[in-house]
Amino acid sequence: MGALLTGLSCVLLAGCRDAGRRSQAPQTGGGRQADRGQDAPAEERPVILFLGTSLTAGLGVESDSAYPAVLQRRLDSLGLRWRVINGGVSGETSAGLLRRLPWQLQGPIGIAFVETGANDGLRGLDVDSTRANLDAIIRQVRAHDSTTRIVVVGMQAPPNMGPRFTRQFGALFPDLARRDRLALLPFLLTGVAGVDSLNQADGIHPTPAGHRLVADNVWQVLGPMVAR
Repeated sequence: MGALLTGLSCVLLAGCRDAGRRSQAPQTGGGRQADRGQDAPAEERPVILFLGTSLTAGLGVESDSAYPAVLQRRLDSLGLRWRVINGGVSGETSAGLLRRLPWQLQGPIGIAFVETGANDGLRGLDVDSTRANLDAIIRQVRAHDSTTRIVVVGMQAPPNMGPRFTRQFGALFPDLARRDRLALLPFLLTGVAGVDSLNQADGIHPTPAGHRLVADNVWQVLGPMVAR
């Protein structure tokens, strides 16, 4: 885990800025699969919105290999009529997500996963500022659609930022989820982080196989929500 988090500083902040420019607009997570519909046109199906960084955008893999697309196919195969939107943008901080949120929030949203803050941790940005941004993001999502169920996705800071910072940073995600009574995915990359065979050459971003395992992690939270 330490090797993974240390390496994040050179990838999520540097490489993502260039490669991530292709992800500036929201994408339907399942590509053509999402448009086939399950007894209803895609645009009429309730939305699962993934707000995130390069880990959600799918840096380095085809769009239909990123975990939101994997989840769209799983939903379709189970006959669950949801439409996944991949709102990941590579290299983005929590402040960046907060700035783009107004145009990201379009129409009713059934479930929103908020995966941001990793780049804040890599830059050593003030934890209270990151917390304030996340709090504002949650408030805006709720203001847009009070029925939206929100999931906070936890991240971790690299150990070279020092034990005090990494402890405070890691705690802010469960703290926010607990305070606002939101669902929590403790760490997106559980079982994938630090596993060479599941990550690209940068050691950070998942391969297609890694994204499938990330989708399994997300499903632990998402599955019970869509089954209701």
